[in-house]
Amino acid sequence: MEWGSWSAFWAMGGKAPFVWGSYFVTFALIAFEVFQLRRLARHAAARVAHAAEWETLDEPVQPTETSR
Repeated sequence: MEWGSWSAFWAMGGKAPFVWGSYFVTFALIAFEVFQLRRLARHAAARVAHAAEWETLDEPVQPTETSR
């Protein structure tokens, strides 16, 4: 398509609310998805670290020799 001016481009032939609204919704959902993925990745890493910490606590403790 050829636009005569920037205002004609932004107006999108009278369909600007639909065009720009769909872009806004798409980018907002993508940003939300990235935010959620980062949050879940941090949560998963913390759970793995916590599980590893508990796993080392389950190992039997070796008795140490004491002085008599």
